[in-house]
Amino acid sequence: MKKSIWFIVIILTVALIGYGIWEISKEEEIRASISVAEAMGGGDEEGYLRATGPREFVFPDDHGPHPGFRTEWWYYTGNVFTKDGRQFGYQFTIFRSQMSPPDSGAQDNAFNENWNTNHLYLGHFAVSDVEAEDHVFEERYSRGAAGLAGSQADPHRIWLEDWEIIRIETESGDGKNFTVNIQAEMEDGTSINFDITPSKPLVLQGEEGYDPKGSEKGNASYYLAFTRMQTNGVITKDGQEYRVSGDSWMDHEWSTSALDEDQEGWDWFSIQLSNNYEIMYYQLRNSDGSVSEFTNGSVIDPDGNKVNFDTGEVTLEVLDTWKSPHSGANYPSTWNLSIPGKNIDLQVETAFPDQEMDVSVRYFEGVLRLRGVMNGEEITGNGFVEMTGYGENENNEVR
Repeated sequence: MKKSIWFIVIILTVALIGYGIWEISKEEEIRASISVAEAMGGGDEEGYLRATGPREFVFPDDHGPHPGFRTEWWYYTGNVFTKDGRQFGYQFTIFRSQMSPPDSGAQDNAFNENWNTNHLYLGHFAVSDVEAEDHVFEERYSRGAAGLAGSQADPHRIWLEDWEIIRIETESGDGKNFTVNIQAEMEDGTSINFDITPSKPLVLQGEEGYDPKGSEKGNASYYLAFTRMQTNGVITKDGQEYRVSGDSWMDHEWSTSALDEDQEGWDWFSIQLSNNYEIMYYQLRNSDGSVSEFTNGSVIDPDGNKVNFDTGEVTLEVLDTWKSPHSGANYPSTWNLSIPGKNIDLQVETAFPDQEMDVSVRYFEGVLRLRGVMNGEEITGNGFVEMTGYGENENNEVR
């Protein structure tokens, strides 16, 4: 949804381009220019598995990979704090892209010990230092073979070179809920080493885990989430270690899908409120500026119960914008988010403006601050926003 389902389709398209370059020289920096609408609207889906309706989930298997679906990712974001209150946000996502359908004769395992593989892995890692208003990030590619990258369900492990999500055995862990350790380091030495444990039960987003994104059959994802996870560990930045704690959010989605022709991008919010509620909301934007009918979201209560809402129940008003000096794109930076039926009215803003990801496809992924009222009580909160499709004209060039 990182996020989210639509983004990984873009990554797949760019990753296929990057894969060919990687075969020539892995040391060469990979860059590609492609618009959200172009990447999401194309691609041959024949032969791949499709998300066509609700299904029964089996754990721990469904925390692992789903070969046969073209795209999949494991997405973590979080807001963590030192004892003195210094705030850091992080994003850590590993994407799996299947380069040909399972009946093509290519190796379709999610991981192979040999060089032959049908899977490409891509990772995004970013840290936002809120006090310094500094956002650093890195992107990696690797084939899912010879131990370079891969994913497996039992024991749970998702990795790309030395970037890794791995299950930690705990007394309270089971096949559905368990602690993971995430370790990742950028070339500049920025790193995280976190133990992350679910504070609430697993959430099946959409219709019991089936989440339609468009009008065509199969244009949907299977979508699992942990909306609040206790997080403890160390961030290293600019040569200094910070011991931190806070909350993370995890999304795991898989699909073979694309945006409808009239959809150009999205705004996706993960919100953790001070009253122990969470909100997931994504707004798909049509090319004419309207909001897609497939916009969706949910509210999760302190006990982990989920209630869905749709676009007709939400008002998202942009109050301010920020123009990127890197791409020239104008991103929303402050919103009013109102859900009258749930007695929620929030002012939402980015913690600082420049949290744009200058990777294969430019997008915004950044820390949010929130304040407002829910059920007549004042609340605050933190979260993340992902925004795509901004700053592209009809010729698919960044303005």
